[in-house]
Amino acid sequence: MPSDPRHGDDADPLAQVRQRAHQILDTWIDGLAPLLSGDKPPTLAQLSSHMSETRAQLMGGCLQAVLDHIQSNYADLRRVSSPCCGKILYRKRMESKDLSTLHGEAQLSRPYFYCADCHQGFHPLDEALELAREVHQYDVQQELAQLAAELPYSCAAQQLRRLTGISVSEHAFHDHVNGIAEQIRIEDVIPLRSEIQRRIERARPPNGELPVLVVAVDGAHSPVRPPGGRKDKRGPGYWRETKGFRLYLIGPDERIVSVASWHQIENAEQLTQDLQVAAQRIPLDRVRVALVGDGAAWVWNAMEGNFPEAHQVLDYYHCAEHIWTVANAHYGHLTPEAHAWAEATLTRLSMGCLSDVMGGLRRMQPTDDAAGEEIAKLIDYLEEHRDRVDYDECTEQGLPRGSGGIESANKFLVHARLKRSGAWWLEPNGNGMLRLRCAIYNGTFDRVFKKYVANRRKKSSI
Repeated sequence: MPSDPRHGDDADPLAQVRQRAHQILDTWIDGLAPLLSGDKPPTLAQLSSHMSETRAQLMGGCLQAVLDHIQSNYADLRRVSSPCCGKILYRKRMESKDLSTLHGEAQLSRPYFYCADCHQGFHPLDEALELAREVHQYDVQQELAQLAAELPYSCAAQQLRRLTGISVSEHAFHDHVNGIAEQIRIEDVIPLRSEIQRRIERARPPNGELPVLVVAVDGAHSPVRPPGGRKDKRGPGYWRETKGFRLYLIGPDERIVSVASWHQIENAEQLTQDLQVAAQRIPLDRVRVALVGDGAAWVWNAMEGNFPEAHQVLDYYHCAEHIWTVANAHYGHLTPEAHAWAEATLTRLSMGCLSDVMGGLRRMQPTDDAAGEEIAKLIDYLEEHRDRVDYDECTEQGLPRGSGGIESANKFLVHARLKRSGAWWLEPNGNGMLRLRCAIYNGTFDRVFKKYVANRRKKSSI
């Protein structure tokens, strides 16, 4: 930073900017002449189109007027202290920089200094304005990330250009977004404890009863490709399991109040560690925790280890699939007998009659070996999860019976972006996109982006 930046003459800085801005506005108004000189007035659509096409010119010009005043204060700056070692440095030269912002383009001319001892060059004006090193400034980069989180890069670039007039190549789009995403960590994506407490209070029932916090874990699949250029022979793509969790509250109107979601292409051990970050931010004395999952062992290992005192619920619909498998194998595919047996069995489970269901299964005389195998598998399945199928108690306590919350998170956060037609992802890029989408969905993206800017500025000052 300059030790004593000049402040120009004693003229009112706003007067100087106002004079320039009036000139820019006059020029812009002159551009309306073709629309207003005809016999018929322009339509509202024509006026809107003209303003959309020229607003970057107008706003960019005003931005340039303000920057011209600011940079004039640095034009004669010739000596500063090194931000690294404090040594007195003398200006090497003036350098120009093109800027692309959400309000148009501008250009700066600013002094450049270099510290030979620290081997570090810097621009004091860049530090004062907190500029990004790239042409596209942080306001643009923030919009790039949020657009790319929803749309393929080519579509996102088209939408940005159509709505703002800003042109960003697909390659630059990709680089900016990956640069942001690779710095995102789960500690930043999961809401802070204070924010989670506020969401819990919003979900508290009128009778003062503790709200239910549902913890659900599941896996999805994402298309992954080997490293290499798009034109290289890198072999076919393949599918990797994306493991994720979702924490949400059941509000007084039975609507979901989201707390946190996290999805990554990773192994079960890493997912368990990630879930621990979220678990440590939950005020357990303010909620009743219910764990919901299918029959996968890794799912329950992850949840039990982080919420050992929670009520465990085997997803009713996964359980129903196993029961229907036995019904179809024993009585025939979708026969009336299969339907009657499956519905009766599910009704008994819903009423808490697991012992009756188990007894009935053990007394069944399989029609063939395949049916016998499915019956044995269902007996083992229910025996393994016997403490998780108390569906009648779930109904009484207002606990969920199904894993729809995590299934919808898989579809919304993973499938909707990663599984678009023709999409194949490098694993680091796919994980980066998932982190970005989770931050946006969790309501923590602004905090994530501020940290990204702070890290970039800190790195550029070293």
